[in-house]
Amino acid sequence: MRLKTSHLKEPKHKELVSCVGWTTADELYSCSDDHHIMKWNLLTSETTQVVKLPDDIYPIDLHWFPKNIGGKKQSQAESFVLTSSDGKFHLISKIGRVEKSVEAHCGAVLAGRWNYEGTALVTVGEDGQIKIWSKSGMLRSTLAQQGTPVYSVAWGPDSEKVLYTSGKQLIIKPLQPNAKVLQWKAHDGVILKLDWNSVNDLILSAGEDCKYKVWDSYGRLLYSSQPHDYPITSVAWAPDGELFAVGSFHTLRLCDKTGWSYALEKPNTGSIFNIAWSIDGTQIAGACGNGHVIFAHVVEQRWEWKNFEITLTKRRTMEVRNVINDAVDLLEFRDRVIKASLNYGHLVVSTSLQCYVFSTKNWNTPLIFDLKEGTVSLILQAERHFLLIDGGGIYLYSYEGRLISSPKFPGMRTDVLNAQTVSLSNDTLAIKDKADEKVIYLFEALSGKPLGDGKPLTHKTEITEIALDQKGLTNERKIVFIDKNRDLYITSVKRFGKEQKIIKIGTMAHTLAWNDTSNVLCGLQDTRFTVWYYPNTVYVDKDLLPKTLYEKDASEFSKNPQIVRFVGNQVTIRRADGSLIHLNISPYPAILHEYVSSSKWEDAVRLCRFVKDQTMWACLAAMAVANKDMTTAEIAYASIGDIDKVQYISSIKELPSKESRMAHILLFSGNIQDAEMLLLQAGLIYQAIQVNINLYNWDRALELAVKHKTHVDTVLGYRQKFLEDFGKKETNKRFLQYAEGLDVDWDKIKAKIEMEFAKERERAAATPAVRASVTVQH
Repeated sequence: MRLKTSHLKEPKHKELVSCVGWTTADELYSCSDDHHIMKWNLLTSETTQVVKLPDDIYPIDLHWFPKNIGGKKQSQAESFVLTSSDGKFHLISKIGRVEKSVEAHCGAVLAGRWNYEGTALVTVGEDGQIKIWSKSGMLRSTLAQQGTPVYSVAWGPDSEKVLYTSGKQLIIKPLQPNAKVLQWKAHDGVILKLDWNSVNDLILSAGEDCKYKVWDSYGRLLYSSQPHDYPITSVAWAPDGELFAVGSFHTLRLCDKTGWSYALEKPNTGSIFNIAWSIDGTQIAGACGNGHVIFAHVVEQRWEWKNFEITLTKRRTMEVRNVINDAVDLLEFRDRVIKASLNYGHLVVSTSLQCYVFSTKNWNTPLIFDLKEGTVSLILQAERHFLLIDGGGIYLYSYEGRLISSPKFPGMRTDVLNAQTVSLSNDTLAIKDKADEKVIYLFEALSGKPLGDGKPLTHKTEITEIALDQKGLTNERKIVFIDKNRDLYITSVKRFGKEQKIIKIGTMAHTLAWNDTSNVLCGLQDTRFTVWYYPNTVYVDKDLLPKTLYEKDASEFSKNPQIVRFVGNQVTIRRADGSLIHLNISPYPAILHEYVSSSKWEDAVRLCRFVKDQTMWACLAAMAVANKDMTTAEIAYASIGDIDKVQYISSIKELPSKESRMAHILLFSGNIQDAEMLLLQAGLIYQAIQVNINLYNWDRALELAVKHKTHVDTVLGYRQKFLEDFGKKETNKRFLQYAEGLDVDWDKIKAKIEMEFAKERERAAATPAVRASVTVQH
C-alpha cells in the first residue's frame, strides 16, 4: 500500500495553510494565514475562493458539522466551526457566511471539535482552558483549566469523554463532574496533535520529541515510532480506524493502526500542519507550510485468498493475478474503489455508487447493483452471502446481488462497527453493542430478526472482539469472544430461555480466527500460538480440552502480532513490523471434522490409527460423545488411556432402555439437569432419584421421592449409609422429619430396585427393537 501524492505547481494560498476539511469525498475547504477560505473540487480540478476573512482573523483549526444528526443523513456537511488567533470561534456556512462569532478564550483558540452527534462543541486555547459549547455557540461549561496552552483536543467515541494535551501529558476527562480523570506522560516534548478513533477506540499522539505514538483508551502504549528528523506536526485516523496518516516537515507517512509504516512520501511542502481524511477513507489532504494543499490517494492495497492476489493499481483499476498459472486479469470500474473483500471464492468491491460481485471462476462478468448510501465502511463475507455496512445501515446480500435482510437494533451506530465487533456466518450475524460493550446482539441472517428468544448475549465484563464459527449445523453455532481482561470465552448462539453456559477456554488472548472450512479456532495467548482443534470439547468433557490443543511458542512473532486469516491449514500472522508469517498446521483435524460431519465413524477411527496422535484421538473422543456414538467414544478414550471413562461408557451400553442410555450420556457430559428431566419424562422415576443419590444431591433425591410418593425409604437408606461411612449424624431437618418411625429394610429396598430394573427391561423389550444400544441417536 502506498500514497500517490499531488499538488499544484503554484500554491493557491499566499501564506501557510493552517487547516483543511472535506465536505464530500470530492470537495475540500482550506483556510490560510492569507485570510482566504478556498474550495477545491477534485472532480473538475477547480479551485475557487469562498470568502475572504477580515484581516484580524488568522484561522487555526476547522471542523465540519457532522453529517448524520438525529438519524437524518445529509448528503454533505452544511456548516463548519473555524477557530482563530483572536480568541474567537466562528460558525460559518458552506457559502462562506459567518453566522456567529463567539468570544471563547484569552489568546488564540487552538482547536475546536464537534462531537459525533453534533450536539456539543469543545474548544481549547492558549489560556489552558477546555470549554464545552452548545450547537448554537452558548457556553455550557468550562471542563478544565490547565497552566499551559492546550494544542489539540478530541472527543471519545461515545461523546462522554474529552481527550486533550497538557504539555507532555495526555488527559482523558469525562464530562461527568466526579468521574475519574486519566492522565499520563505520553511524550518527552510538548504534544502538538492527537486524534481518537471512534471505531477502534485507539488514540494517536504526536509531539516535539519527533515521535508519534499509538495508545489504547486506558493509556497503555501500543506503539512508539523512531524519532524523526523534525517534530511531528499532524496525525489523523482514517474513518474506519484501519490506517492513520502522519505529517511532518517535507514528510507524509501512511501507517497501519498497529503503528508500522506502509509508505513514506517526501513532498516539497514545508511542515504539514493539518491532515484530513476524506469521508470514504480513500484520500487525504494536508495543509502545508508553503501555501500548498497536498492531496494523496491510497493505492496498491492488496487482497489475497488461496491462489489469487489482487492489487488496486489505480483508483479505478484492480489487477488480479492467479499465482498458479500467472494469469493476469484487469478489472476496470466506473467510479473509484472504496472497499473490497476477497473470500469464499468471491471478490466484493464497493465503489462510490455501486457494488460489484466477482466470482473467482469468472472475472469477466461481475454482478453489479447500486448502493443506497455510497460510503461503505465494512464488507464481511460468509460462504453463502456477504454483509455491507454504511452510514445508513447494515445490509446482507446474496452473491447473486439480492438483498436478504437488514438487521436493526436500538441505538445502532453503524459508523463504529469493524471486523472485530461484527461477525457473520451462513445463518447468524453477531454485533457487539457500542453503547453497552458487555452485550452482543445475535440475528438470524436470512430474516434479520433477533435470534431465539430475542434477548442479546450478555457478559460480565466489556467485550473487545467477537467471532462466529463458520461450519456445522445452525443449532450448534458457537461464538467466541475476548473480553477486556483478555480472557477467551465460548458459548452457544442458540438461546431459548435457558441460560447458556459461557465457558472460558483461554487467557491473555489478543487475537483469534476461525478456520474457513472446519470449526477449528486459532489464537495468540500471551507467548503461545494455540489451535483449538475442537473447541466444542468444553461442552462434552472439560478434562479433555487440554488434550485437543496444539501449542507453539509465539516469541518469534515479536510483540503484538495479529492473525490476518486462517484459510485451509494455513494461518497468516502479521508481526508488529508489518511483515507476514505463514504457519502451516496439521491437515488431519480438518479431515476428521469432515468425516464426523458425514457420520463416517469407521473412517475417522482409521484416520486416527494412521496418524497415531493423542490429540486426534482426544478430538475424536469428544466428537463421538457430542454425537452420541458411544462405540467410537469407547475406542478413542481407550486409545488415550482414560480407562475410567471407558468403563463408564461400557456400563452405559449395558443399560436396558434407550432413555437411560441417553440420560447417562448427558450425565457423562455434565448435563445433570437435562439427564434428570429426560428420565422423569420417560417415567423412570427411580432412575432419576438414583442419579441424584449417586451425585450426593440428597435434597433433590428426597424432593423427587416425596413428590412422586415412591422410594422415600431408598433415599433415607442410602443417606443413612453415607452418614455411617463418614461417622456423622443426621442434621438435615427434612431427612429427620421423614426418618421418624421409619425402619430402613435393605432387603425390601433391594427388591424394589430389582423390580424397577425389571420394569425398565420389559418396557425396552416392548418398544420396537433399537440397535443393541451401541449407538444412541437423537
